[in-house]
Amino acid sequence: MERYNRLNPWLIKKFGCRVYKVALRSGFGCPNRDGSKGNDGCVFCNMKSYEPASSIGRSELPSGIAEQLAEGISYMRKRHGNAKGISYFQSASNTYGAPEDLRRILRAAIEHPNIVGAAISTRPDCISKDHLKVLKGISDQKFVWVELGLQSSHDSTLEKIRRGHSVADFSSACQSLSEIGIPICAHVILGLPGEDMGMMKKTAEFLNGKCWGVKIHNLHVLSETALEKLYLKGEVYIPSLREYADWVVDFLELLDPEIVVHRVNGHSPREMTVAPDWSVNKLAIFNEVEKRLSERDTRQGRLFDRRK
Repeated sequence: MERYNRLNPWLIKKFGCRVYKVALRSGFGCPNRDGSKGNDGCVFCNMKSYEPASSIGRSELPSGIAEQLAEGISYMRKRHGNAKGISYFQSASNTYGAPEDLRRILRAAIEHPNIVGAAISTRPDCISKDHLKVLKGISDQKFVWVELGLQSSHDSTLEKIRRGHSVADFSSACQSLSEIGIPICAHVILGLPGEDMGMMKKTAEFLNGKCWGVKIHNLHVLSETALEKLYLKGEVYIPSLREYADWVVDFLELLDPEIVVHRVNGHSPREMTVAPDWSVNKLAIFNEVEKRLSERDTRQGRLFDRRK
């Protein structure tokens, strides 16, 4: 029995086969690091943690999309056999560049016959009308979704973690993307400084009616970040794995059952992770969430109110 609407079964139903992400780098930057919105990024962000798994331990990385794609597909096939791929632009803000550059990059990313679509991760304040035209054109050729970093539906929290955008920016981006038929996957973090379960539940309710998908991350402390400094001063609460799993279940219960859950945890390389220790074990987190859903005999959307 599936207790929440997981991404993998959704992709199999849509494409008729297993589909895995192939991580690519656009080369675009981030306004929260180049001085436009900020210089040091979000408090939790270490850009090194977003490097593709196939690049770990290498000093030089391919820069061209075609080269990256060939390498990523080779890596995917070694792990998953003859599966199909989604070109996934995860690192940085992948609409923070010239629209023509975005068009060129995305065209190259979907040309391979084993690629069924593209996923573009970006910020809600980095999507212009011209970017929307590019995304619509690419989506007319292959399946495209856009991942928007929200993290929290509370402006007070966004200010605290130095996001550099507002909740209204997110809502506006969702409306613009929805108008051209682009599915939206929101990123949220459970356990952000100053947030209690009531605030996290409000974020779940906020997403209903706006998003096709959601990625749920546990707050984890990475080295060389402002969050690490706060953690070392005792200003960051880190839950046990069981407590985090209960947070996820509480979140899922309020979420529209039609929303596709892309993940229920966030993790980074062990050598970068300061806390919690359990966050590096993706399978253990997944299993604990499944366990708590079963023990509580609940499911995604149990408390979802369609009348709202």
